[in-house]
Amino acid sequence: MTRTRSVGDPVLIKEFALSMARMAADNNCDDITVIDVRTRSQVCDFVVIASGTSARQMKSVAGEMDKQATAEGNPAWRRSADDGTSWIVVDFVETIVHLFEPSQRAYYDLEGLWKEAPRVEWRPKAKSKTKSK
Repeated sequence: MTRTRSVGDPVLIKEFALSMARMAADNNCDDITVIDVRTRSQVCDFVVIASGTSARQMKSVAGEMDKQATAEGNPAWRRSADDGTSWIVVDFVETIVHLFEPSQRAYYDLEGLWKEAPRVEWRPKAKSKTKSK
C-alpha cells in the first residue's frame, strides 16, 4: 500500500520529522526513534517516538515542538495526553510525535507495531566548539 494523501515535499516532510527528533534530544528525551511509515500508513509519513523523564518535561517538549513548528508554518493539528500525562501525542499530520514515560512506552510498544517499517537514521546536530585563548 502506497500512501497518496500527502501533497507536501517528501524531503521537507522527512526533515521536519528529523528536526522533531533532534528537538526531543536537545530537551533531554531518551531512546528516540524515527520510523518511516510512508508505505505502511494511510495516516502519516513518519512516527517519532521518544521517552521523557517526567510529565512536566514531556509537556514542555511537546510545547516547544508545537512552538517551533508553528513558527515554521506547520502548527500541530492536534495534541493529546493521557490522564497521567505518561503519553503525549503531537499530531503534525505528516509526522506524529509520541512522548512516553518509559514504562508506558514498553507497555504500548509502538516500535513493535511498526517493526516492519524502516528506521530513519538521525543524530543531534553537532554542537559547535568554541576555542578559548
